[in-house]
Order: sequence, then C-alpha cells, then structure tokens
Amino acid sequence: MYVVATAGHVDHGKSTLVRALTGMEPDRWAEEKRRGLTIDLGFAWTPLPSGEDVAFVDVPGHERFLGNMLAGLGPAPAVCFIVAADEGWQAQSADHRDAIAALGIEHGLIVITKADRAPERVDAVLAQTRAELAGTALAGAPAVVVSAVSGVGLEDLRHELGRVLAGLPAPAMTGRVRFWVDRSFTVKGAGAVATGTLTTGSLAENDRLEVIGADSPRAVSVRALHSRNRPHPSIVPTQRVAVNLRGITAEEVHRGDALVTPGAWPVAGVVDIRRTTGADLTEAPGQLLVHVGTATVPAHVRPFNAGHARLTFERNLPLVPGDRLVLRDPGSRAVFGGAQVLDVDPPELTRRGAGTRHAAYLETVPDGGDARLEVVRRGAVRVAFLQRLGLVGPEAGASGAGNGIPADVRVYGDWWVHAPVVDRWAARLRDAVEELAGSDPLAAGLSQGAAGALLDADGDDTLLDAVIALAGLEHRGGYVRLPGQGPVLGPAEQAIATLEHRLAAHPFDAPEGDDLTALNLGAKELAAAERAGRIMRLDGSVVLLPTAPALAMRELAGLKQPFTTSQARQALGTSRRVAIPLLEHLDSRGWTRRVDGSHREIVR
Repeated sequence: MYVVATAGHVDHGKSTLVRALTGMEPDRWAEEKRRGLTIDLGFAWTPLPSGEDVAFVDVPGHERFLGNMLAGLGPAPAVCFIVAADEGWQAQSADHRDAIAALGIEHGLIVITKADRAPERVDAVLAQTRAELAGTALAGAPAVVVSAVSGVGLEDLRHELGRVLAGLPAPAMTGRVRFWVDRSFTVKGAGAVATGTLTTGSLAENDRLEVIGADSPRAVSVRALHSRNRPHPSIVPTQRVAVNLRGITAEEVHRGDALVTPGAWPVAGVVDIRRTTGADLTEAPGQLLVHVGTATVPAHVRPFNAGHARLTFERNLPLVPGDRLVLRDPGSRAVFGGAQVLDVDPPELTRRGAGTRHAAYLETVPDGGDARLEVVRRGAVRVAFLQRLGLVGPEAGASGAGNGIPADVRVYGDWWVHAPVVDRWAARLRDAVEELAGSDPLAAGLSQGAAGALLDADGDDTLLDAVIALAGLEHRGGYVRLPGQGPVLGPAEQAIATLEHRLAAHPFDAPEGDDLTALNLGAKELAAAERAGRIMRLDGSVVLLPTAPALAMRELAGLKQPFTTSQARQALGTSRRVAIPLLEHLDSRGWTRRVDGSHREIVR
C-alpha cells in the first residue's frame, strides 16, 4: 500500500476528490457532513491501475484546523496538492505549501480541481500554482486537471499517481518501529485500537511495544492488526494500520503518542535544531508549537543564531537526528518555519559564551547527524547509543564492522572512543599510578574504582582494561600497577624479617598487638607484607606465616578424630585467640569440618 495525504485551501475539493477516487466517505463526523467542512482527518483507500492500493489521509483545509492538517501530513511520504480552478491560489494554499516544505515531503503531484466550473482559468491557475511552489520539492511535480463532479481527469490522476508513487524510495521493512498514532477508539470485545501510518519497520501479532506520550512510557503488546478493514498477522510499510493493543485503554492512547520498539529510540525533552525553511530563528517567539509525526507539543525556544536554536519540549518525544519539525507561533495560525533535529541529547550550556561556541559547533553538524562528531563531542560512546540515534546500523555490533569507522575512532568492545581521548586517559592513568607508587611504596596499586573514575565515561571492565593496556600497566587483584612492580616493604622489611624468624621457631605463637607496635608494624605494613606472601592475617588480628595452615593440619592429623577446640589448642601449643580463627580458616578451606557444636574432624 502507498499512503498519500491531501493538502490545499478549504473548499478546494479535497474530500470530494477522495470520495470520487475511492467511493468512500472520508468525513467521519456528523458535524463535518452537516457543515460540508472537513474538521478532522479522514481516511479512504482504493486500488490503482497498477494493482497497488493507495490510502488517502484527507486533511482539513481551514486555518482553524491547521494542527489537524499537520497531524495528517506528518507521517505521509507523498502529497496531492490541490488548488481549485475557480478560486486559484489562496491563503491556506500558502500555509499548506509551507508545511509540506517544512516536513521535507519531496514526492507528490499537483491537482487542479473544479475544472468544470472555470475551464478558462485552468492554465492560469496551474501557472500561478507552479510559481507559488517555486523553490520547493513540488515545483516540478506532475500536474493533473480534474473534475470530481463530471469525472474528467480522474483516470489520468489514477495513472499519474501510480507513476509518482512508484518513484518513492523503498521503506525499511525491518528494524525498529515508530508508529505515530492519529486516532484511538475502543472496539467492543477487543479493547483499545490505535490507527496511524506505518512508515518503517514491521508489526506482527504479539509484538511488544512501548507507548511514548504525555504520561510515563507504557508497555503494551499487539493483540491484532487490521489494514483496509481486513485482519493481518503481520504488516510491513507503507500502510495505514489499525493496531489492537493489550495492556492499555483507548482513553490512555492519544493522537501524537508513538508506539515504538522498546529501548530502540532516544526519548528527548531537549533538542538542538537547524532551520530548514521560514523565518530567522532569532525572530522566533519564546514559545512555539512544534509538530512532528502526529504530535503537537509546546516548546521553549533558545535561539543561538539565525539558523540554529534549542527547543525544550513540555513532554518527551521519540526523536533522532534528521527528523523534520514544523514550527508554529501559538499566536498565529500560520507556519513559522521548518527545522531539522541535529542533537537529541545536547550538552548543558551554563558557562559564559557557551551558546556562541555551541552554535559554531552546530554549524559543522551535517543534516541527519554524524557518528564521528558524536564520538568526538562525547569522548566515548556505546555503539548501542549510536544505533538508537540512527547514525550506525544494527550490523555495526560491537566492532562497527561495515560502517567505515573513522580513522580517529577506536573500538573497544561495545565502545567507540575518540583516539585523543583514550590517549589522554592512558597518560592520566599512568601518571596516577606512578605518583602513587612514588608516594606510597607499600600500596598495592591504584584501585580499580579509582582507575575507572579517571575515565570521563560510564566505563566498564572492557574499556578500562583497554586503557590500562594502552598505558602499559597491569591489572591484577583489583589493582592497577606498574608492570613487574613487586611488593615493596621499604622500612618495614627488617621488622617483617624479625617476625618471620620468630614465627618460624614458634609457628602458632602469634604476636600480640603490643609486639607489632614495638616492631612499627601497622595495618598498612601488614597489608603490604600479606600481598607479598610473607604473612597471613586471620580474624581477630592474628598474624601467622602462610605455612601455618599446613603445619596445623600435620598436628591435627595425629589427634583422635573428632577433636575438640581445646584438644586442637593443646596440640598446636597456642591460645584460644589463635586456635579459633585458625580452625575457622581450615573449615573455610574445606580441610576440616564441624561434626557438632564442640567437635571437628579432618576431611579425608
């Protein structure tokens, strides 16, 4: 199916033309039929001579309903621009032209209607229409002259429409879904139904989706799918679709909400934009109405220069760089201009002159964004973030294969890092490790947490290990240290040697606290000696040689099994202060085990 929106001034025959082409009534409300005026979006469809189906989204032309018109145009890939022969170009013709230009719609055709009323004016009206469309993508669009009343030109329109639609770029049949809702209602026995135009990705029964709207995101699933009043197990773009949803009521889904693939889209409350059409952004009012997809959202405007500004929305929207926006002044019904999203996660600008510097940066950002610029600006970016922005494809994976990784970007696991940044991290890390080794020779090295904090990114082990290797350092036991750096005891060496001599003669005669103090052995010195494998420490500040557990097992093996703590203490020739933590250590090693509350035995 192809989807086409109508556009044009009120009373120029848009709905009449859709009715004549499809045999369906696009005006859905009694008020519309009573007044003969399209107020809201209408929908109809028909086969083309080529055998393909085309669905029309019929939009209101009156200036009071410009918001509804933009909701219909927003997701449409093509447009029928309609001007009546008897009235010619009018005020809302210009508004609709500006909206089409702002949305970047490049495909469509011009339809001169009501030819039966003023056949003598057809050529002049067509010439005027082309002049008014000069500078837009529709300036050279094919034109058809019709009369919906007499039927003249309708077949030509069908054939010409088929040729135009055949030239549309192929939509993405797979990948993430962003489905802008244009209406919702309840079907008895089925529940909530949301309708819209599916332009990218596919939908299938039981798919899990997320509703992004004014409220917190809601998880839903697809109960059933319909298109052209027929059920389908799955649907690919481009089509008009009715999605029957589980997990939500129709009252909780509104026009302007989006059904999206969970976790696949950035959800933005602040974006930086580039003007594509319309007035100088420095002339914009402080508040604008922003139209995107089927949504209309108020936004605060911070102009940077004539062509760039920052928008802060009243609610979050699922947007990516390259998305087109229509900007409207709330005090005027006309289109202020069009814009393209450049950044959906812009930096805070709090320092003096930050806005001017940021504007200069935005001047360098290409339309649709650039993966390398994102990496350069942020220093390090997970590839999944670049995928959500649409800057690299799903095939990028952890390595970015097939995406032409820039020469100054390095890939570590699922991270893309700007080469100067990772070099700076490596130098900073080595300096910190060397400084610590010089100031505290007894230190085991820089802790993993402290090392990670030196990286200006939400790092993980993969990224940290890459920086450690680049810095020529070692990562062992949770510490980062110089390569080959062995434990250094410095002034504590003689005291540890004295302690070793004493324990070699009496293995289980652990020194008391006063003994350690007399040797100037504090917690730092003992920890360094333990890391060096010179001593071992047990609970209760018990210090022994690393050979003590094996020696203890030799003595305990000579006892009648099972044995008591008192019997073990006597066999080892030591006190309860030493015996109890030593026995618990043997238990933890699985060398001994408790038989009951007072007995242990050796595990054979």
